[in-house]
Amino acid sequence: MENTSLYEIVVGLEVHAQLLTKSKLFCGDSIAYGAEPNTHVSPVTLGHPGTLPKMNIKAIEFAIKMGLACQSEIEKHNYFARKNYFYPDLPKGYQVSQHTTPICKGGFVNIKTPEGGKQIRLNRIHMEEDAGKSLHDVDEANTCIDYNRAGTPLIEIVTEPDLRSADEAFAYLTEVRKLVRYLQICDGNMEEGSFRCDANISVRKKGDIQLGTKVEVKNLNSIRNVKRAIESEAKRLIEILETGGTVKQQTRSFDANTGNTFSIRDKEDADDYRYFAEPDLTPFHIQDEFIERIRKSIPVLQEERIRHYITVLSLSEYDAAVLTEEKEMSDYFDTVIQHTDNYKGAANWMLGPVKSWLNDNNKEPAEFPLPAKQLASVITLIDAGKISFSAAATKLFPALLKNPEKDPEQIALEESLIQQSDISSLEPIVDSVLEKFADKVKEYKKGKKGLLSLFVGEVMKQTKGKADPRLTNELLLEKLKS
Repeated sequence: MENTSLYEIVVGLEVHAQLLTKSKLFCGDSIAYGAEPNTHVSPVTLGHPGTLPKMNIKAIEFAIKMGLACQSEIEKHNYFARKNYFYPDLPKGYQVSQHTTPICKGGFVNIKTPEGGKQIRLNRIHMEEDAGKSLHDVDEANTCIDYNRAGTPLIEIVTEPDLRSADEAFAYLTEVRKLVRYLQICDGNMEEGSFRCDANISVRKKGDIQLGTKVEVKNLNSIRNVKRAIESEAKRLIEILETGGTVKQQTRSFDANTGNTFSIRDKEDADDYRYFAEPDLTPFHIQDEFIERIRKSIPVLQEERIRHYITVLSLSEYDAAVLTEEKEMSDYFDTVIQHTDNYKGAANWMLGPVKSWLNDNNKEPAEFPLPAKQLASVITLIDAGKISFSAAATKLFPALLKNPEKDPEQIALEESLIQQSDISSLEPIVDSVLEKFADKVKEYKKGKKGLLSLFVGEVMKQTKGKADPRLTNELLLEKLKS
């Protein structure tokens, strides 16, 4: 068995994020997902002779937005190049990409590890057009091609080889996916192929400075599978070295069923692609004013939101982290607390009933039907002692979801959920309970303080759960003193 403890894993990741523009990078064809094959194509997408591409400015804006969020340097002078290679899903026989002048240089993404925080450096972020899609399950005898995706704008986010484990890769991808969703430049949907990852993996003896020969594992379709592929490939590479073999630079794929990688082809170098400047697209210059406008459009990101929730709202680190996991969830919470200053109560509702409803109904936070003001009204009713949390969560909340615009207090009245919080009406009931359990009252006064819950329970029973628990406790304690 190979001695894995002697080796260090070195990983660099290339993330392809499909940009949320309405049209393709160089023409007006739709990029909407799920259309019939080859319906979102045009002569430009297919590279017909005589056609000319036209740059999608929104794609430039989204690329810059990502770069600014990652503290990258924005390249002012940009041009595209042709990356020449033959593949059936590449209609033009080349891909238009930014090889020499990536629009964003450097930068970093912060991740959390069991050892603490770690900064993963970025090499670059560049724009390019996507290829089409090969379909192997349509025709038994043939591979079919769908060109709908061809020409879709991508950004490729390339790290330095800073990752040292599959777990770090998992953490990094989680952060990048979260970031593109926060920025609303990519939906991060790996199942639909709009967020894809290639992993460059090598191993070396611990203490070595020189990088080992890398292997690229392509087209990984989930964050979990990226982690599995790195673990599997690192094990394979160590085994080769331990048995005296030589690692071959190549491109591989990952079989999720077996948990193993397999060879696709020998790895190409940059020279193999015969890059040259795209002759049909003029270079473009980015103005400072354009960059600053984009900078101002960047929303408050998770790290800053967490800090605000902890320091200003006095929420726990856990609550703050979960509330900010998705921008829409955090935005909704921020709207709720505009109508109530019970921040902890609002957080409890978000992480309890609201999150449960989203999970049970397989919905995104943006699809939650109840207006934030309505939820705040429910919290206010509880704080005022008009309704218990239990009644609000189990009865009022479901009723509100069916009638989101209806006044919560009105529903509470109609459903007989309003608590008895009037001393004059509650006091006789408390007196009758203590009289009914006179023998237990004597035991209570002798030291059996646990009997208090019996008295509270009986008051609740007689009021059909409508008695204000806080007021009930206060009245009982006062009367039991005498």
